[in-house]
Amino acid sequence: MLKKSVQDTPAFVAGDQTLIREVLHPKNETINLPYSLAYATLAPGQSSEAHILRTSSEVYVFVRGSAQVFVNEETTQVKPGDVIHIPEGARQHVRNDGNETLEFWCIVAPAWSAEDELVM
Repeated sequence: MLKKSVQDTPAFVAGDQTLIREVLHPKNETINLPYSLAYATLAPGQSSEAHILRTSSEVYVFVRGSAQVFVNEETTQVKPGDVIHIPEGARQHVRNDGNETLEFWCIVAPAWSAEDELVM
């Protein structure tokens, strides 16, 4: 068993300008993981930069706030409890259109790497 805490995980600003806490990543763990798991936040009115993950797909699980998610030519509104799948190679970004901090989980497989991310 491995137990981690979002609050105990250091935050950093990712290439897409989202505040990220990389809770689980194979480079940081002693267990074999085929994915990475991060907790992301965006302040009200903030947007992530458009970006592509060349070889990884993502799943976003929204837990707080509301936002618009843009994937290639599609746009959808999300709220807590919504889940979005983003295929590898898709152009994507998120805009917090609410009045509170947007919080969501990011599951990336294979695990996220800066080298795989292309910020537009």
